[in-house]
Amino acid sequence: MVDIVSSEAGIPRPDHPLDSSGGAMWFLPAFGVLVLVGVVYVGYALSQDLAVAKTVPWILLGIALLIALGFEFVNGFHDTANAVATVIYTRSLPAEFAVMWSGVFNFLGVLTSSGAVAFGILSLLPVELILQVGSSSGFAMVFALLVAAILWNLGTWFLGLPASSSHTMVGSIIGVGLANQFMAPAGSATSGVDWSQATNVGITLLVSPIIGFFAAAILLYAMKLLVRNPALYEAPKGNTPPPWWIRGLLIFTCTGVSFAHGSNDGQKGMGLIMLILIGVVPTAYALNRTPDINYLEAYKSASANVETALGKYVKPGVTVTDAKDAKAAVQDAVRTRSWSDKTTVALQTYIHNTTAGLQPYASVDTVPTDLVSNARNDIYLIGEALKLIDKKQLLPMQAADLKAVTDYHKAVDNATKFIPLWVKIAVALALGLGTMVGWKRIVVTVGEKIGKSHLTYGQGAAAELIAMVTIGMADRLGLPVSTTHVLSSGVAGTMAANGSGLQWSTVRNLLLAWVLTLQAAMLDRAGLRAVHCLPPGVLSGRSPLRRNGAACGAVFFWVLGIEEMSRPTLACRFQVGSSLCRSWMVTPSALAGSVSHLRWRKVRCVSSRPVSQCSRIEVPENS
Repeated sequence: MVDIVSSEAGIPRPDHPLDSSGGAMWFLPAFGVLVLVGVVYVGYALSQDLAVAKTVPWILLGIALLIALGFEFVNGFHDTANAVATVIYTRSLPAEFAVMWSGVFNFLGVLTSSGAVAFGILSLLPVELILQVGSSSGFAMVFALLVAAILWNLGTWFLGLPASSSHTMVGSIIGVGLANQFMAPAGSATSGVDWSQATNVGITLLVSPIIGFFAAAILLYAMKLLVRNPALYEAPKGNTPPPWWIRGLLIFTCTGVSFAHGSNDGQKGMGLIMLILIGVVPTAYALNRTPDINYLEAYKSASANVETALGKYVKPGVTVTDAKDAKAAVQDAVRTRSWSDKTTVALQTYIHNTTAGLQPYASVDTVPTDLVSNARNDIYLIGEALKLIDKKQLLPMQAADLKAVTDYHKAVDNATKFIPLWVKIAVALALGLGTMVGWKRIVVTVGEKIGKSHLTYGQGAAAELIAMVTIGMADRLGLPVSTTHVLSSGVAGTMAANGSGLQWSTVRNLLLAWVLTLQAAMLDRAGLRAVHCLPPGVLSGRSPLRRNGAACGAVFFWVLGIEEMSRPTLACRFQVGSSLCRSWMVTPSALAGSVSHLRWRKVRCVSSRPVSQCSRIEVPENS
C-alpha cells in the first residue's frame, strides 16, 4: 500500500504539508495533563452521582458509556480533519500542531454547548422508547443506533470519504422510528417517525452543503473585488508560511470551525449518553439534581398557572374517567401528534395528578428514589404534549394563556432535559482525543482530491469562514449540521469560483456519500436490530410452514434483554395459506449469553383470528 503522504512511486516527499510537525512537542504534554485532569474529574463526579443509586449494573454501564464515547472518538478523527485541512495545506500551521490545536477547541466547544442540538436529535425518537429506555427494547435501540453510526463512519473513513456523522446519526434514528412502527404488533399504540421534525432536520442537513458551496464561491468573488493583494490568492510556495495577516485569518477560521464542530457535533453523543444513564441508573439521572438549581417550586407554580389556562378551553361534557384514562389520552395525542377535545381535559388532569404527587417534596433530593423514574416519565410526557400547543399550535390559545404554557414547558425542560458537566467533559475528551488519531485520510481528500489545483490562502479562508458561520448559526437554532459536508462543499465552491476545476471522481463520491448516508444508516440500523425470524431449516422443504405455502411477510426482531431474558419475545409475521398470523412468539430453551448460542424450542402464532387458522410448528432443539 502506498503511504498517503508519499509520492505514487513510494518516494518520501519532505515538502509535503502532512510531514510537518513543528511546534507540537510542548503541546502534547500540556494536552496530556488536561486529559488526565478530565478523567479524574469524570470518575469523581460519576461516583458522586451514583451514590444515590441503590444498585448499579457496572458492566452494563461501562459497556454503554464505552460505545457512546467511542462514537464521539470516531467522530473526532472523522469530522474534525476537515477543520485542519486548510491550515495544513496552506502551511499556516504544522500538521501535528494544527490537529492538537483543533482538538483543544473541539474540547472547549463541547464544554460550552447548550444541549439544544442533543435534545433536538432525541426528539426524533419514538416517545415510548424514550419513556421505556430502561427496557430491553430501549437498550437495543441505543446500542444498535450507536454501533450503526460507528460502523458507517469507520467505513467511510477507511475509504477517505468525508461523509457526515450527523447524517449517520439522524439516519440511524429515523431507522429506529420506522422499525418501531413497521414491526410493532397490529393494533398496538406505537409511534414512528415525527416527520415534521425529521423534515426540518433533513432539510438542514441536505441544504447546508449547497449553502456552503455557493456562499464560499460568492465570498471568494467578493474577496477578490475588495482585497486586491495578490498574495491572498496564491498557492503556498514550499514550506514558507503565508504572510502574518493571512496566517492569522486562516488560524482564526480553523479555530472557529473546530469550536463550532465541538459545540454542535459533540451534543449528538451527549443526548444518547443521557438516555443510557436514565435507563441504567434512573434514580441518579431521571431528574435534574444540579445543586444550584431548585426548579421544583417553580415547576409547581407554573403547573398551577397552566392548569388554570387549560381549564378555559375544556369543552362542556368532555371528561376523563380516571388518572389512567387521562395518561392514555395524553400518550395517544403525543403518539399521533394530534389534538382533540378530550386531550385538553386529559392534559389538565394529568398535570394536576403529577404535581400532586410531587407536592410534599421541597426539592428533587427529597423525592423518594422509587418515585423518581415515574415522575420523570410523567414530566417528560407532559413536555411532549405541551410542544403540540407551544410549537405546533394544535390548540389555539390567547397570548396570556400561551405564555403560561411556555413558562411551564421551560420548567418541564429544566427537570428532564439536562446534561451534567462530567458528561460534557467525557464527550469533550473523546472528541478531542479522536481529533488527534487517524485524521490524515480525510485531510488528504479535502486538501488534494477535491480541486485540480493546490488550495490557495483565499480559498482556505473563504471555505473555513463559511463553515464556521453556518455551523455556529445552526448551533444557536438547535439544528444539527454536517461540518464535513459544509466545509468540503465550501472548498469545492472556491475551486469552481477560482476556475481551478474539480476532480469529478471525488466530487461524485462526495455526492453519493451526501445522498446515501441517511438511507445506509437507516438500513444499517435496521439490520443490527433485525435477525432471521426463525432458526435454520424451519423454512426448508420439510417445514410445515413451507408445505403450507408460507412466506415471511415482514422480518421482525427479538432482543436479548437485560430484564426480559427469560420471557417469550416477539419474532416475526407470516402468511400461512389464506390466514394471517400477525405475530410469532419465540421461546428460547437456553440463554447462553450470545445470540449465536441460543436454541429455539417452539414457535406459536398469536393472532386476533382463531389460533386454529395458523400453523403451529415444533422446532428441534438442536436446529
